[in-house]
Amino acid sequence: MQSYLIKNISVVNENKTTVQDVLLRNGRIEKIAGQITTEGNVTEINGEGKYLLPGAIDDQVHFREPGLTHKATIATEARAAVAGGTTSFMEMPNTKPAALTQELLEDKYVIGANTSIANYSFFMGVSNDNIEEVLKTNAKKDRVPGVKVFMGSSTGNMLVDNLLTLENIFGESELLIATHCESERIIKSNMEAFIKEKGDQLTAADHPLIRNEEACFESSFLAVQLAKKHDSRLHILHISTEKELQLFGNMMPLEQKRITSEVCVHHLHFTADDYAQYGNLIKCNPAIKAAHNKEALWKALLDDRLDIIATDHAPHTWEEKQQPYLQAPSGVPLVQHSVLLMLQYVKEGRISIEKVVEKMSHAPAKCFQIRERGFIREGYHADLVIVDLQEGTTVEKSNIYYKCGWSPFEGHTFPAKVTHTFVNGNLAYENGQFHDEVKGERLLFDRD
Repeated sequence: MQSYLIKNISVVNENKTTVQDVLLRNGRIEKIAGQITTEGNVTEINGEGKYLLPGAIDDQVHFREPGLTHKATIATEARAAVAGGTTSFMEMPNTKPAALTQELLEDKYVIGANTSIANYSFFMGVSNDNIEEVLKTNAKKDRVPGVKVFMGSSTGNMLVDNLLTLENIFGESELLIATHCESERIIKSNMEAFIKEKGDQLTAADHPLIRNEEACFESSFLAVQLAKKHDSRLHILHISTEKELQLFGNMMPLEQKRITSEVCVHHLHFTADDYAQYGNLIKCNPAIKAAHNKEALWKALLDDRLDIIATDHAPHTWEEKQQPYLQAPSGVPLVQHSVLLMLQYVKEGRISIEKVVEKMSHAPAKCFQIRERGFIREGYHADLVIVDLQEGTTVEKSNIYYKCGWSPFEGHTFPAKVTHTFVNGNLAYENGQFHDEVKGERLLFDRD
């Protein structure tokens, strides 16, 4: 394995930025110091003027394999992630077939081991009738990130609307419970009313009115009630409304929280006003909503009521997205550009680069108790990203690595560039070139 010495780079880690040398050897960060000299076969990289970040850890992606590989594969989307500075991902179970048995779950880990350039992990899925399979995951606490519950929002056969099933999951699962919270009852009622009024004239601009704030809050409130009742470890995904923020606190360190939350980059960037330009391209669940929600999300992110920044990366083909609103699927491809988008907000002065690293690397590692990742520390896995804040990145067809081949950011220039990405000490990506022989590792978790 090649060793690397990164010289004179601004290391962003644990709320401070300092110019250091960093030595990578045998897949790990061997040494961090003001000046390092080495002998032997070491590749030196001049980091002067650039920043070294721990690789982002995305706790919510949909890579579509197995069964939906016309949209994406684990291999293609992992490459896109690495090109954008994300070195580890946790993928959701709503594939085809859905990961509702231990056998199907482990099949995905085999695909990840064989094809993913990034580090990988996969959630166990929950349905109304697979509780016995779900609870078998208790024996895999150190190898599975958690169980995923679609609470009241239908996704194939994974809608969980049986209160007894929810009580059993929250009462008996020893793993983190990650929830998609939207009330199917409210959504159905709103949809019926909108169809009655507008028929086939519905557009993406109606999406946040159908999947509205109340649908999100009612479901999230139920999840919090169940978690408090059973002292469950609850993590609510993709918070999108101001009203839900009252459910979360910032009075204790993340490591001590039993109820945590995530915000996604598209809810921090777009508002309902953007449907006029993007239409179905930004149709997603939960919906991008009115602008006051975005401002509230930013405030809660900066004061630590929201714990993690993720993507909910969910690619669909261009043709699928061009269908009328009612037929067009929900989901946006985002994992390649999430770090760049947040660095844009750094350049605009809305968030510090240290806070971006905290929310995209440190916090996922803490929240999921990921073993020896998410920080720039001696002895940790060398999952690292070099970024240049003086050079821009223009998103074009030629440099979009998603299998679907499109991005809502196409034509946009981010004021930053990912130049190098290391996965377990291996140089996986360098200035537009991949080293596809690099393979990620299965994430492990430090849980009792």
